[in-house]
Amino acid sequence: MTHAVKRTPADVLREARRRDSDRKRDRVFRTVDAMKRDGTPITFALVARTAKVSQWLVYADGVREYVQTARSAQAAQPAPAKRVARTPSEASLRTDLELTKEDNRRLRREIDRLKKALRERLGAQMEAESVVSLRRRIDELITANDRYCSENSRLTMELNDTRQQLRSIEDDLDAARASLRRMIRELSVQIPTSTLT
Repeated sequence: MTHAVKRTPADVLREARRRDSDRKRDRVFRTVDAMKRDGTPITFALVARTAKVSQWLVYADGVREYVQTARSAQAAQPAPAKRVARTPSEASLRTDLELTKEDNRRLRREIDRLKKALRERLGAQMEAESVVSLRRRIDELITANDRYCSENSRLTMELNDTRQQLRSIEDDLDAARASLRRMIRELSVQIPTSTLT
């Protein structure tokens, strides 16, 4: 007698997501194959737009390598003869630009969502840290701060002593200069001008 394994709603949801992901990947592979056949230049953005999937998917493991291999194979082929009517029209370029802008907006929203989730997760982790480890870290920081304050005080005292010594030396130098000038004046007065001529 066999018992059917009861599936939870989470299992059903997980299976549905896996099937959806497989369908999207298959669509990307078929799109790349069609672009290779048609000679359409293969780019990640164009593959994503043509297959109507997110750009994240075309960079996923397994898919990215498939697209990159197709691009490399296409690049290795000799340039085909001049194609007729292959130049994109202005309307086509505008459409591509709008699609790219929309992709960028969607990606920005996704990035914002992921940043918010990351902030929340980091906040939860910080709250989960034990009080003991936080206190230990605070004690380490206080000890380091005390050490730096003490070192700063010592260096300030040394600097003040050095400044005092420098002022004393400058005073001595000024006195020596004044004395030298006075001696020169006295000597110039004592030497008769007749001996200089």
